[in-house]
Amino acid sequence: MDDIVRQAIAKWPNVPDCHGWLGLDARGNWFMRDDRVQALGAFPALDTPGQPGARGALLRHEKLIEFIHRNYARDAAGQWFFQNGPQRVYVELEATPYIWRLHGGGRDGLTVTAHTGHTALARCCLLDEHGRVYLETDLGFGLVHTQDVPLLADAVEQGLWVPETVNADALPARFGYVRSPQAGLRASPAQPQNQQQINAI
Repeated sequence: MDDIVRQAIAKWPNVPDCHGWLGLDARGNWFMRDDRVQALGAFPALDTPGQPGARGALLRHEKLIEFIHRNYARDAAGQWFFQNGPQRVYVELEATPYIWRLHGGGRDGLTVTAHTGHTALARCCLLDEHGRVYLETDLGFGLVHTQDVPLLADAVEQGLWVPETVNADALPARFGYVRSPQAGLRASPAQPQNQQQINAI
């Protein structure tokens, strides 16, 4: 986390959290979702495409994306967020908290890199009933980018990785992540929904 972000949290500790305004798709792209977009419905999930336009606007500003990546984390409940200065912006996930890119292959093995740019060490490989491939790593859990599945298939054929068969619906509970913090907020009668807008973005 950036020092300037830590300082902002200390200076303004009670800024309301923000839900529904930021989404991460299954290819590692970030999307901004304003009130109009959120009114179209939930952020798409892998098995629930959602309404046209509900994904939002693709973020293209490199410095902003780098800032999000440096300040991307999870809370104790497994909800992922971007710490935007003093404000915690919870992230809607199309798939998983991380999207993995694979590089290399052959005798040198594969290098695993998260959508955030961080290198990870794979601990196990999983294959769901839809043919999607996931990795559990020292950094966390995530989906392998569709473009890189052939590289992983080569590693499996060489006996370097042995995928475990899993049910996709069981993954969030098993690996401790929440796909939609906004949906959880709506479902909780004890806590009113907060549609606080992202302040600095």
